Amino acid sequence: MQITIHPKYQNQEEAILQLVMAFFGEGDLIVKGSRNIIKSNLLGTEKVNIKFFQKPGIIKSIIYSFFRSTKAKRSFDYANYLLDHHIPTPFPIAFIEERNAFGLLGNSFYFCEQIDYDFTIRELIHNPQFPERRIILEQFTEFTFKMHEARINFLDHSPGNTLIVNKGNGKYNFYLIDLNRMIFEDLSIEKRMDNFKKMWLSKLMVKIVAKKYAQLSNQSEDKLQSILMEKTQQFKRKTARKKFLKRKIGK
Repeated sequence: MQITIHPKYQNQEEAILQLVMAFFGEGDLIVKGSRNIIKSNLLGTEKVNIKFFQKPGIIKSIIYSFFRSTKAKRSFDYANYLLDHHIPTPFPIAFIEERNAFGLLGNSFYFCEQIDYDFTIRELIHNPQFPERRIILEQFTEFTFKMHEARINFLDHSPGNTLIVNKGNGKYNFYLIDLNRMIFEDLSIEKRMDNFKKMWLSKLMVKIVAKKYAQLSNQSEDKLQSILMEKTQQFKRKTARKKFLKRKIGK
């Protein structure tokens, strides 16, 4: 078992390992997927999140062991990159990898701070009457713009992957989660607008995002709105086709 801990938590290695050993029997379940599980538990007096990545198949195990960083390591490294560039994300505490005698990856774990959030973008999408909807969307656009300026192309920029905390008086804080898939690169305007496509924005939301992004980037509002609308509609059509084919194959 290999463990990497943030210097801030270096004196809690034993407690972190104990939480790993007790993972399946203790803690509060947050998400249970087919291969990944997220739980919350106490590290001393602090509530933390623990994400479990199940042992990959042999091919992926070889890839993650020798050619590419593991999901747990990427989560830790990317979180540190985000914080270094002033993009909020739950604080990275540690990652743990189990490896066999040949160095092949087994199960792995990622520890981070727990954020007690109020909602995600998903709630805004499904509720046009959501309080301060326009204000939140404008601030989310500014958050995304700062991310783009830091050369971060977050490939999983989707409705559930940004936690939102209501600070009161029309102020909101945003935190990126599920950090495995990122590219660090200079982003063209096309790529920047493409990065919003998974948000399932309505036509009105597209207009709000395009207007705010145009103000921040000194780009043409009409140009951004046109690109963003096209990217959004392409994504929605592609997703609809996939769902249709799945239904057809399933019959």
